[in-house]
Amino acid sequence: MGLDSFTPHAALELLLFYAIPQKDTNPIAHELLRKFGSVAGVFDAPLEELMKVNGIGESTAVFLKMIPQFCRLYQKSLERDKKRICSYDEAGKAFVKEFIGRQHESVMLMLLDSRGCILYCGKVSDGSATTANIYIKTIIRLASRFDAVYAILAHNHPSGSCMPSKQDLDTTRWIFDALGMVEVSLLDHIIVSGNDYLSMAQSKILPELFNPEEATGQE
Repeated sequence: MGLDSFTPHAALELLLFYAIPQKDTNPIAHELLRKFGSVAGVFDAPLEELMKVNGIGESTAVFLKMIPQFCRLYQKSLERDKKRICSYDEAGKAFVKEFIGRQHESVMLMLLDSRGCILYCGKVSDGSATTANIYIKTIIRLASRFDAVYAILAHNHPSGSCMPSKQDLDTTRWIFDALGMVEVSLLDHIIVSGNDYLSMAQSKILPELFNPEEATGQE
């Protein structure tokens, strides 16, 4: 459920509904906003002042006071838990771990924000990277869902070298163009074989696609 289209009193009313079940929270929300001026004013109000509003008991007042604290905790958690990819080697080593134990070819996708922090990293397809028509919609959907700025594609060669085939190169161009349609830049396509990996961008393969100078902190 998104709150973007909600008015302040409607959003506050919805929040109060979960704190005060089986009660009409609309008048309470209006009174809170009238007394404290804004949603932020409600959350920042002293506990004792909140409890002076008809319908607000101690438990509800404590609940409202905890909202900013949980927002702060959420933001700190986001900043702490997001790993940042700062080089092609970091991306390559991260994908090597992702392919441990995979006996068959798989395609992986890593999505990054504007600072290079990982938003998503997971498998998008079982099978050869050359069957891009099977998973291209999945890649685009994930890139849009996570509001990604950059993407890194990877697939494995379980029983071969890391050198890309002509089909791998053609697939890379296709994915690059498809991501460009949703304004996401493909930074690299990494091929993994065992503990070895090859970065197309770092190896200057397809230089017309991968420009290190434009990558986010990659070198």
